[in-house]
Amino acid sequence: MSASGGNKAIIAALLANLGIAATKFIAFAFSGASAMLAEAIHSLADSVNQILLLVGGRKATRAADEKHPFGYGRERFVYAFVVSIILFSLGGLFALYEGYEKLQHPEPLEVWWLPMAVLSVAIVLESVSLRTALREASPLRGGASWGKFIRHAKAPELPVVILEDTAALVGLVLAFLGVGLTALTGNSLFDSLGTIAIGLLLIAVAAVLGYEIKGLLVGEGASADDTDRILAAIDAGASPSRVIHMKTLYLGPDELMVGAKVAFAPTARFRDVANDIDDIEQRIRTAVPQARVIYLEPDVLREAPGKKRAAAATAAAAATPATETIIITGRE
Repeated sequence: MSASGGNKAIIAALLANLGIAATKFIAFAFSGASAMLAEAIHSLADSVNQILLLVGGRKATRAADEKHPFGYGRERFVYAFVVSIILFSLGGLFALYEGYEKLQHPEPLEVWWLPMAVLSVAIVLESVSLRTALREASPLRGGASWGKFIRHAKAPELPVVILEDTAALVGLVLAFLGVGLTALTGNSLFDSLGTIAIGLLLIAVAAVLGYEIKGLLVGEGASADDTDRILAAIDAGASPSRVIHMKTLYLGPDELMVGAKVAFAPTARFRDVANDIDDIEQRIRTAVPQARVIYLEPDVLREAPGKKRAAAATAAAAATPATETIIITGRE
């Protein structure tokens, strides 16, 4: 997995969630708090999710072969999408079910201090995990807000970990409030409502993750900034050239494919055009390092049919292409 995959953040989150899940299950066994069980299942689901992210990152590094000529980079998108499904089903739906069951069949809260202590420790551990994820993502975020980073990041691992850890922290606070109010009032309604709130939170986070990763699975193109860099790189050469149309597609989080039809002067020799194409490819890779697969189709600059030109402007107008420039890059 590349550095953008946030391996360190994933491992930190995995270790934290495994320890937290074990202590939550123990606390539930002694206290019977439904919010404690919902949080334990949540931490277990998060642990499974982080394992899946690591597996997806490892599988994505396989070399291209005859069956998959563009490689396996999208494995990371697939595993991240599975993560959103697990978070929705194993985490969110189970919490809703458990909260509803406790509403129908209330049970007294025993050893109230134990789940409170476990939740307090879990809040500290989850905070450390979230801090690690944010630190790993900061260099990649640049000047964008965290919302834009999560929405537009092509590597899914860090946005997944950040959303999971944020949901975990909010869920822990909800569980703390539910168990605390139940301990103070003796009314298990608060414990049940806290559990239901955790379920709704996890379903909301899973829906956001699923929607964003779906776009990557379907196929997204380069961002507007990267598109501008690519176009500038094509036009930066000494030889006259013009992009007729261009399409881009992410083959994986760190691999962008660029396909463009480029018009050259009609008097250009084949050898010069071939050299210009090689130069253009080099400039594109320098401007956008993720552009690793590049296909350029040469064409010639043509006059617009029926266009009248003054004799004095003949030379200048001959270099004006008639074909409309169309740039298609996918969803931004």
